[in-house]
Amino acid sequence: MTSPIIPSRPFEVPAAWTARDIGGKGDFAFDLAARHIDAIEAAVARLHDRGLTAFEDIGRHDFPLDSIAEDIRAWRHEVAGGRGLLLLRGFPAERWSQEDAELAWFGLGTHFGRAVSQSVLGDLLGHVVNVGGDDMRHRAYRNARELRMHTDRCDTVGMFCLRPAKSGGESGYSSALAVHDRIRELKPELLESIWNGFHLHRFGEQPPGEPPYTPIRIPVFSERDGVTTVILIGGYAWMAADEFDAPFSDRDREALATFERLAADPGFRVSFQLERGEAALFNNCAVLHNRTAFEDHDEPHLKRHLMRLWLMDWDGRPVVEGVRYHKGEGGITPQRDKEPYYANRNPAIDSAQRRGSPL
Repeated sequence: MTSPIIPSRPFEVPAAWTARDIGGKGDFAFDLAARHIDAIEAAVARLHDRGLTAFEDIGRHDFPLDSIAEDIRAWRHEVAGGRGLLLLRGFPAERWSQEDAELAWFGLGTHFGRAVSQSVLGDLLGHVVNVGGDDMRHRAYRNARELRMHTDRCDTVGMFCLRPAKSGGESGYSSALAVHDRIRELKPELLESIWNGFHLHRFGEQPPGEPPYTPIRIPVFSERDGVTTVILIGGYAWMAADEFDAPFSDRDREALATFERLAADPGFRVSFQLERGEAALFNNCAVLHNRTAFEDHDEPHLKRHLMRLWLMDWDGRPVVEGVRYHKGEGGITPQRDKEPYYANRNPAIDSAQRRGSPL
């Protein structure tokens, strides 16, 4: 294996923040005004007038927001070139129908990127709801358990809260760049494993005929044309090693465990609850996210419900082979005969389930 070229200097960019740099939830927040809501609602009405209600038919030109274009440019800059995390507050979720809320969020998302499939269901708009309880064999967005710090398979993630949980379900964010800089200070010898990356379990969602874990290592950190990309799905690395004996050295294990531990540390992690009508957009190539376990209401109409977008940059992003292989062009390949559920036995899942720990 060719040794990666690891940058010799810390990341001196706005996205390399720590919790000490942030005052709280409000530091990332933008409060929407009536003009923002009016523009979004007019764009939703235009979709209805044209009969465009299927997500695969909606592009950014189908959802014009000219009157707030300057704000959207500023929001995009904050996500892609600023601190990498933006909270939009004040969506009227209480008076929108679910269909209009879906169209509003998807349409706004088109101004940040191209929506891609989030599971074998082919969902361009994902519904983050608890269908599996504590069963870790459901994809994480379909159960109620705590989640480790991780990234998703896209460039930008958008999360819109229709309803919070009865209790718990707090979102956490940390800068992968700041964690990298801390490891450079503490144990720089671990960075080679971080840049080489790990084989990742594919949770049964690999396309037909492909192996159940990535045949190449997926780098946690990589750089192409001066652009850094982060991919961290620690649970899938542990799963690949435990079920398929994917190559995973003692140094790899220490590096991954150290990175995950620091990312979850309160010194790096900013946590807050997404309330109804609030939405987060964040740079999935620099910012990690997690979620605490939650308890739902008994009544179905009160259960926790977030709408998720996986967005790829419209103009493309310069990435190395491992990143391209992991993310793909259109997200996870839809497969009619599958559900986002891993039925096979896996020691990592079984062990975490017994311990009640996140995977």
